[in-house]
Amino acid sequence: MTQVPFKQVDVFTNIPYRGNPVAVVLDAQGLTSKQMQEIANWTNLSETTFVLPPKHAGADYLVRIFTPRSELPFAGHPTLGTAHALLEAGKITPKNGRLVQECEAGLIELRINSTSDASPVIEFNLPKPSFVALSGDEVSELESVLGATVQRHNWPKKVNVGPVWTIVPMDSAEAVLALQPDFARMAQFDRINQSIGTVVYGAYAKGSPAAIEVRAFAPGVGVNEDPVCGSGNGAVAAFIREAGQVSNFGSSFVSTQGVFVGRAGRIFVSFDGEDRIRVGGQSVTCINGSIALSLGVNS
Repeated sequence: MTQVPFKQVDVFTNIPYRGNPVAVVLDAQGLTSKQMQEIANWTNLSETTFVLPPKHAGADYLVRIFTPRSELPFAGHPTLGTAHALLEAGKITPKNGRLVQECEAGLIELRINSTSDASPVIEFNLPKPSFVALSGDEVSELESVLGATVQRHNWPKKVNVGPVWTIVPMDSAEAVLALQPDFARMAQFDRINQSIGTVVYGAYAKGSPAAIEVRAFAPGVGVNEDPVCGSGNGAVAAFIREAGQVSNFGSSFVSTQGVFVGRAGRIFVSFDGEDRIRVGGQSVTCINGSIALSLGVNS
């Protein structure tokens, strides 16, 4: 039995237990994919990450990301939580305030921004998105699954940012918070639609502390509602830019998520020129210790 460093990090918050937790195995060398999946199933968090030496010369580390049921090419809050854990453990050092994560989706650049408290804001550059509009029948089915009407003048789309999210705009933040989806039907919808899940967003009134409220649902991969989702918020930002609505929110804005499940996530989104979207937030470590790995067993 081998003990390796392990942290559980709350992401998109600087207050313990108010963000989205990710489990981080800081040294996963020797583990098989099957073992990683078993550990992710055991932690039962929306994602668990496994840190390995980089294969690409330009990367600081390689990370593999697992939900309780499957591996992801990229995900937002695990990216930020893993970087936070490695920085805190002294295992990586930024170069000019930058880090490069290697993952299945490619090389992801991160920026480390100091703050007045102990937790820096870490931002990742969103992978280049692609878009596929839903059909009319798919939008009607989605409304039935959500139990609410969605904006049809701002047509829902699938947005690929590594994971594929179905992005659905609603008339207001209050409409987002009122949703009570049918998760069994949503899981079926997402499987047929070939997306990891559905992200809905709606705007707050001008002058509010946050610009939008977001909720992310991924019952098909075992996560009915993700408390705070980085890739989902990034996909929303990509959707907003694709729809020509950046001026509605500004070149940077704050998104909030998690109210419905008792969290208070804050996500910082910014548009940098024509082709770059940054998503960031603070993180705080809630568990710091080691995890037992049975290397070579059940592989």
